[in-house]
Amino acid sequence: MDINRIASSKIVEIARIAFATPGIDFLCFGESDQPSPTAARDAAVAALLDGETRYADVRGLPPLREALSEYLTGLYANPVAASRIQITSSGMTAMAVSLTAIVRAGDRVVIHSPAWPNVANAVLLRGARVDELNLDRDQNGKFGLDLDRLDGMMRGARAFILNSPNNPTGWTASMDELRAILAIARRHAAWLISDEVYARLIYDGRDVAPSLLDIAEPEDRVVVCNSFSKTWIMTGWRLGWIVMPEGLLDGFTDIVEVTHSTVAPFVQRGGIAAIADAGAVGQFRKHCAQGRALVGEALKGLNGVTYAAPDGAFYAFIGIQGLTDSLDLARKLVERHKVAVAPGVAFGASGEGSLRICFAQSADMMQRAMTRLREGLRVERGV
Repeated sequence: MDINRIASSKIVEIARIAFATPGIDFLCFGESDQPSPTAARDAAVAALLDGETRYADVRGLPPLREALSEYLTGLYANPVAASRIQITSSGMTAMAVSLTAIVRAGDRVVIHSPAWPNVANAVLLRGARVDELNLDRDQNGKFGLDLDRLDGMMRGARAFILNSPNNPTGWTASMDELRAILAIARRHAAWLISDEVYARLIYDGRDVAPSLLDIAEPEDRVVVCNSFSKTWIMTGWRLGWIVMPEGLLDGFTDIVEVTHSTVAPFVQRGGIAAIADAGAVGQFRKHCAQGRALVGEALKGLNGVTYAAPDGAFYAFIGIQGLTDSLDLARKLVERHKVAVAPGVAFGASGEGSLRICFAQSADMMQRAMTRLREGLRVERGV
């Protein structure tokens, strides 16, 4: 049939095998096995019972936009007014709406890689070209961004898509790196679209990762996309937001109107309650830190495995020496060893030779899954 096509998700390919196989330890999706905050669930139920099931303001409920304004202003160095915030049905929708607003057919967009595949596919669906800048990886498994190479690639580019903390590597840009990235974008008159859905999941003692919201000026071409999915364990709720430069809200709202019209008001009420639950974020970060530690312990002493504990997000991206077909290995791990992980190639060619593990799971599951993974790597790869 005559339709636009994109490459199928290799993560979903592994997940479908896992769904059809009993007793799988499921570590291949970017979500936790923990429940959403009780306050959010209670607020959504109450809103449903109160009949909040009609169309809402396309921009988002005013109380949610105000709550996000207060929340973001409290986190970052610069204030974020509600007049700059658009509510969307998920973080991916926030990214898609931003790309629709900014990118035109024939434009060139730079993305650092490995990267979550949906973003590059969303660029391609808009008729634009994707140029991938591979993150550097040292012998200890630590990732970094080459700013000089970025500067060279940004000549003539329409936009750079930044994801920090990064999925799948956990790489997190420092404030100095963000200043340099912003300077590069300014020099080339390019847009910065920043995916910050893992901003609160950082493991160096800070409460939030460095953000372009700390340093961008009102006139900068900077759009920040975020979501309730990761920070508040609300993946299935489909609730996100965009922060754009002042004066652009009406244009973004018009795109939302023809994309998904609005977000269910009872879902937005859950978001308001989640923000108000002061302890939820810290508790989940502590939960993820425990999973991160369990992964590190399990991978110790494995020959041919390269891994550095991530600075942020909730993934372990492990390199396997000599691996040239990570999809095949992921299939064997789920079919023969009952542990589902994401193949590195799902995140671009630069991810080949690696596996991604989501460690945002309960301690019991992580311990069992990592035992299965160690055994599977020993059998399949001789590590």
